[in-house]
Amino acid sequence: MAISIERARPEQAVRLSQVASAAKSYWGYPAAWIDLWHNQLTITAAFIAEHEVFVAVNEEDVAVGFYALEGEGDALQLTHMWVEPQSLRTGVGRRMFRHAVGRAAELGARRIEIESDPHAEGFYTAMGAETVGQVTYQLHDVPRCLPLLVYTIGERAERSGIW
Repeated sequence: MAISIERARPEQAVRLSQVASAAKSYWGYPAAWIDLWHNQLTITAAFIAEHEVFVAVNEEDVAVGFYALEGEGDALQLTHMWVEPQSLRTGVGRRMFRHAVGRAAELGARRIEIESDPHAEGFYTAMGAETVGQVTYQLHDVPRCLPLLVYTIGERAERSGIW
């Protein structure tokens, strides 16, 4: 799939929210959980204007994925990384992650911290991130454990051509 990655524009907020919601729903979570996550999955024009948000667009100029980096200094957080379900396993996620690593390096970061959905942990470890812990919280009286990962930016990433 041919895509380009570019800085997100505030007017893309609704489409990015649709991508995030569709991507989260893909994993079969209960509708009640998706409703609880509504605010987290809603991307606003202000968020785009205030953060490092990049969008992957296809040949028809339609957003098929996006990511967001937050924070400053030597550690940035990858707070959003979503690919629409129809574009999964096409390389979009790999391209966006590599772009995120390059952008984080340009901003002076030495690592990217990721609080991952459990379904995405394998993707991040395949990209070179290491699981360093987990965070657990209750969702409708059900414990939910999210893996915490760190991707270290450095010579290994440069030699492997990750960015």
